[in-house]
Amino acid sequence: MFSHITVGVSDFDRALAFYRPLMAALGQTERFCEPARPWAGWQSSPGPRPLFVITRPFNGLPALPGNGAMTAFLAADRATVRRAYAIALAQGGQCEGAPGLRPDYHPDYYGAYFRDPDGNKLCVACHETE
Repeated sequence: MFSHITVGVSDFDRALAFYRPLMAALGQTERFCEPARPWAGWQSSPGPRPLFVITRPFNGLPALPGNGAMTAFLAADRATVRRAYAIALAQGGQCEGAPGLRPDYHPDYYGAYFRDPDGNKLCVACHETE
């Protein structure tokens, strides 16, 4: 369904320091990183798409988080949700909802919500039983 998802960042080096360990915890492979452009992308497994991309906005204006926009990453298990959440907070992310069950979505929905250093809302979710 998706080719790629792009998130705008204001400080590429700070964003890269945030997303590299987060994406590694989720098992996503870095496909490219071009600091001079600047942009970086990770591919899903088994790949090559969809891609998740971070970049400064192409129009040169400040990066702003979207109101109501959120990118949710799929985790294989609940331990990965907890690990990714901890990494995100350790890298400067802000909590928007600690890891836990969200049975109002469905009985096995286990997710964590946080914002990256630019304020982009992210989620890591697992849809499997414990």
